[in-house]
Amino acid sequence: MQNMMDAMAGGPMMWVMGLLCLLLFVVLALAAISLVKYLFFSGRHTSKDRV
Repeated sequence: MQNMMDAMAGGPMMWVMGLLCLLLFVVLALAAISLVKYLFFSGRHTSKDRV
């Protein structure tokens, strides 16, 4: 059992899982940042300012 865990830890599956977690983290961070910008900074520009 331990040999199987050691083989998986150094294998490509570990890299794929790490990259997917990193990608998910980046997407969630960008979504949070855009939500904060939308909520707090969208009130300054009204539709009357746009031509």
